[in-house]
Amino acid sequence: MIEDVLQGEDNLLLPSRPPKPREDGWTVLIDNGVPLRYFQDMIESGHKYVDLVKFGWGTSIVSDHIGAKIDSLRTHGIDYFFGGTLFEKFFIQGKVDAYKRYCHQYGCRYVELSNGTIDLSNQAKAELVHEFARDFLVLSEVGYKDQQKSINLSPVRWIEFMRQDLEAGASKVITEARESGTGGICRTNGEVRYGLIEEILDSGIEHSRIIFEAPNKTLQTYFIEKAGSQVNLANVAFTDVIGVETLRLGLRSDTFMLFENS
Repeated sequence: MIEDVLQGEDNLLLPSRPPKPREDGWTVLIDNGVPLRYFQDMIESGHKYVDLVKFGWGTSIVSDHIGAKIDSLRTHGIDYFFGGTLFEKFFIQGKVDAYKRYCHQYGCRYVELSNGTIDLSNQAKAELVHEFARDFLVLSEVGYKDQQKSINLSPVRWIEFMRQDLEAGASKVITEARESGTGGICRTNGEVRYGLIEEILDSGIEHSRIIFEAPNKTLQTYFIEKAGSQVNLANVAFTDVIGVETLRLGLRSDTFMLFENS
């Protein structure tokens, strides 16, 4: 790390990044099924900058090495959870209790609850948040994978749903963007719905309780510019661990001048 090299007068002036475990400034990686040894190498080399890992959608069901990956995360003090789409698959088959057992089986402290694909009202989802919050730290996702449904969800309703989930017991709320950055808070061409984000950030909801899905550098840069180096970012690719940290610290051209006058 930089403090190991630069000291005293040589030390660069960079944004403060509190050590883990922390309440904000999260970097949440998404594992889309990367090979085991690649997973282990990336976690070993970048664990200081990783707060959680999500095993995307239903990949944990078909992964041969989920246990070994979890062991690697535990070794480095990193929590993990399964994608909300997997919860939705259990839910639509009437197997919510089985999903709880599945998460307990793997020692999950966190769960993600969502309604991005299935027909589940936010009120009903909030009731499930309340139920799951008895046993887990709940990350509740707001927004839909279907772009038209998300476009039709007004900023007022987005914020209402976020508040509803937090009041029901969610630890944090996640804004849907998909792993491709083409859904939810983004248009199909990847453009951010700027007005929506402005209203979310101005809603009075603590920024530390919001996680923005940001699977690419454009989105990562945008949210750091709008909410600062301590913004929570999710769906970050394994290849972007170091890149995101340099964006947070103004050590990359995209955010180079952002913190120079602060």
